[in-house]
Amino acid sequence: MKDAKDKLLDDLTGLATGLGIAAQGVREEVEQAMRARLDAIMSENGMVTREEFEVVRAMAVAAREENAALKAELEALKKKK
Repeated sequence: MKDAKDKLLDDLTGLATGLGIAAQGVREEVEQAMRARLDAIMSENGMVTREEFEVVRAMAVAAREENAALKAELEALKKKK
């Protein structure tokens, strides 16, 4: 009788472990599907990722700095005339 109980407990433990692994796999698949759908929604609506925004922002800052330097250089050249 004890062997049967031990076998049953082993089987239940194995089943629970298998279910946990399966649940984790399902969770990962759902997360991937949600990410893919969110990416599609964002691109359909013209939204960008944070990384893309930061890259463009850095480019704009650099362009403003270059513009300010060129403006100062132009003013200096005008004063020389």
